[in-house]
Amino acid sequence: MKRVVALIISVLMLGALLLCSAACSKDSSGLRRIVLNEVTRSVFYAPLYVAASQGFFEDEGLDIEIVTGGGSDASMTALLAGEADFALMGPETGVYVINEGKTEHPVIIGQLTKRDGSFLLGREPVDNFSWDMLRGKSVIGGRVGGMPYMTLMYVLNKHGLTPGEDVDVINNIQFNLMGGAFTSGAGDFVTLFEPTATQFQNEGAGYIAANIGLESGEVPYTTFMTSPDTVKNDPELIMKFIRAIAKAQDWVRTASDNEIAKAMQPYFPDTAVETLEIVAKSYRETDSWMQTPVMTEEAFERLLDIIDFNGQLTERVDFKELVDNSFAEKALKELGK
Repeated sequence: MKRVVALIISVLMLGALLLCSAACSKDSSGLRRIVLNEVTRSVFYAPLYVAASQGFFEDEGLDIEIVTGGGSDASMTALLAGEADFALMGPETGVYVINEGKTEHPVIIGQLTKRDGSFLLGREPVDNFSWDMLRGKSVIGGRVGGMPYMTLMYVLNKHGLTPGEDVDVINNIQFNLMGGAFTSGAGDFVTLFEPTATQFQNEGAGYIAANIGLESGEVPYTTFMTSPDTVKNDPELIMKFIRAIAKAQDWVRTASDNEIAKAMQPYFPDTAVETLEIVAKSYRETDSWMQTPVMTEEAFERLLDIIDFNGQLTERVDFKELVDNSFAEKALKELGK
């Protein structure tokens, strides 16, 4: 968390020098070009890719470029530096910024996923997995202060396991390098998102033992953020963006697993449609995707509970200080939802 905050503070200090955001130009088609920085590339974010591939952003006059940050600190830094108009990341990063006393902080304008999207993988197939099997073992769990790590810690405690005593949680490996570290021999277990988890299993590099999201319960796991300047000076851009997301969420709700797989494949060119269909089915069955962009205060409070449990919460953040549901609520009314 300290590394995240240090990066954020340094960018905030440079913010006054920035003259223009990434959205100042239009492309040759007349669409307004916008940049979204995503924390990682994952099928977990299927509705976002659907919004792009199915033309929902174009319908709103937007040409979106999706850039993968490789970590919430990188995504937040890109947003604050004006390199991105929107960022898709865990809401905990916004909580940290507010806890540092920053009044001009990013705002959450919509929610994409509602539970942890990672799976616990071991080196051998397990027919009847028990969390007690982790005793005396090591797990690659992400960085301290990040949602994957904090959710894992929360789940371990739920099952009576004390990290550092009963199980060794490895927390010094960058999020997008966790899979590679596991294949190189680090850890007895690892937590991975899709489609990586299924690909590992298909290749015999690891075997899915448990779904972290089902164990942790519903939380606002991944959200869309934008800068306070965009909220103040360009609310119509936010409306266009969030309408596209709301349309995609509604499309995903009724589409088949195969249709979802085909719609997102342009963003996973090296993954077979059959694999994408399997993981789409998995995330649908575990009710991982939001059906609207509106975040509930109850889910937000559970998020704060998890952060607090991990010792990363200086003080609880007021829901309305970080979350602005007005754009999502207006979009739903306009769409007749």
